[in-house]
Amino acid sequence: MVVCHLFLQHLTSSLLAVAFLSSFRSSMLYGYNLAVVNSPAEYIKDFYNQTIVRRNGSGVDEETLTLIYSVTVSIFAIGGLVGSLTVGMQVTRFGIRGTLVHSTVLVFIAGGRMGFSRLCGSPEMIIIGRFIIGIRSGISLSVVPMYLGEIAPKNFRGFLGLVPSIFICIGVFIAQILGLHEILGKTVFLCYEQHWPLFLSLVVVPTFIQLLLLPWFPESPRYLLMEKRNIHATITALKWYRAKCNIQAEVEEMQEEQRSLSSIETVSVLQLFSDPSVRRQIVTVLVVNAGMQLSGINAIWFYTNAIFENAGIPAHQIQYTTTTVGTGAIEVIAGLIGCFTIERVGRRPLMIGGFSFMGICCAGITFSLLLQGHVSFMRYVSVACVVGIIAGFCIGPAGVPFLMTGELFKQSHRPSAYIVGGFVNWISNFTVGFVFPFLQMSAGAFCYLVFCGVCVGVAAYVFFIIPETKNKPFVEISQMFASRNACEIENQPLGTTDQLRLKKMNGYGALVPGDVEKKDRTEK
Repeated sequence: MVVCHLFLQHLTSSLLAVAFLSSFRSSMLYGYNLAVVNSPAEYIKDFYNQTIVRRNGSGVDEETLTLIYSVTVSIFAIGGLVGSLTVGMQVTRFGIRGTLVHSTVLVFIAGGRMGFSRLCGSPEMIIIGRFIIGIRSGISLSVVPMYLGEIAPKNFRGFLGLVPSIFICIGVFIAQILGLHEILGKTVFLCYEQHWPLFLSLVVVPTFIQLLLLPWFPESPRYLLMEKRNIHATITALKWYRAKCNIQAEVEEMQEEQRSLSSIETVSVLQLFSDPSVRRQIVTVLVVNAGMQLSGINAIWFYTNAIFENAGIPAHQIQYTTTTVGTGAIEVIAGLIGCFTIERVGRRPLMIGGFSFMGICCAGITFSLLLQGHVSFMRYVSVACVVGIIAGFCIGPAGVPFLMTGELFKQSHRPSAYIVGGFVNWISNFTVGFVFPFLQMSAGAFCYLVFCGVCVGVAAYVFFIIPETKNKPFVEISQMFASRNACEIENQPLGTTDQLRLKKMNGYGALVPGDVEKKDRTEK
């Protein structure tokens, strides 16, 4: 009943539409590209080996082939790292929505390269395509949560903030479904063994849909007011995204934050690290974003088939274990649970519970692999632990770190904070994707204890350090952290000459024209 009431009171069709649309093409494609290389791994390696034989007259050993495939998997994260570093510059120049629209060209370039790679006999086209699509994912993975966090009402910011994580899970699920040979390999017109590059290039389809629709939605009201100083466009955007209610309080809240930042320009990354008033927030962003990737979730998504093979699951059962009857359905269900409970339980419980459960399951994988030679059913315990890791991740750690990155900082610091969070996130992503196969070969079952330690450590940090930010305005959150950083934030009430008086009109807030002129004369 509470959820339904919030839906009716706060969620307009336009707000839901832009949340789903921006996540559909951005977050879903991130999840899709995480898992799409899993099922055709052997075909990709075979293609690489055949190409090397054709070029050099001889193939390469298995270790070299594994290295090349690891580069193919992990280059996606390097692209994401590059893309995340450009977020601040692009948001300042094009706006948040404009950045999403302008960067769509990268998807078409990457999709074309990967789709024609086998036809052209060029493994390099796959690697370059994965790098380019990674750049686009690095941009969208920071910009979409920023966009949704700014257009959402404060008491529904958590729900919309976790919508991208649901679409990440859906993207992974779709990639796993497409990996079923019986569904798309033999029963329809495609032969998976020959047409696997097509599935790498399917990313262009949802991108085209978003490119047609997203430009029709307005820019973030907070961006329009604080960056563009356009009060008329701000109110127009709020009318679009809000139900018929008085928006005066929300505009005044944004103006209060604008006043506190009136003498502060958007800070750079270097200035962000030099600002003592955000020291605790920076550490938090570093910990939760690094923990999100170093928890081992990408090792699970990148190498699910290999993990189950090492656990002794028969080859013909693996593809079903990892999709509809296993991880795929759990990903989506867990994501929905997190999305619909975050406004009731808060951010901290989802993070603490998610990371703790992942840590327990990582330890469980280690013990089950060690004992499976003596107890036959332990192989299925390994499967259950893998499913548990994914469930724990999707219910909280998949989306809350991006949400918290936006909530812990005010407008002037937020773009640089997302650059820092994105950098840590993607470099950790690359580390896991590249190192895990070799870590697994050298440490065996004990490699999962590394992930266990990370998960427990992040859960402890959240429990002891991070306060709850549910239903709190950005200014209040900054003040709360300022006291923890032993710094004062100037935040006096707005003077009468600094405010734009609003009145009710047809259920909305509207500017009094005389007040705008008076404010303009005062500023001059």
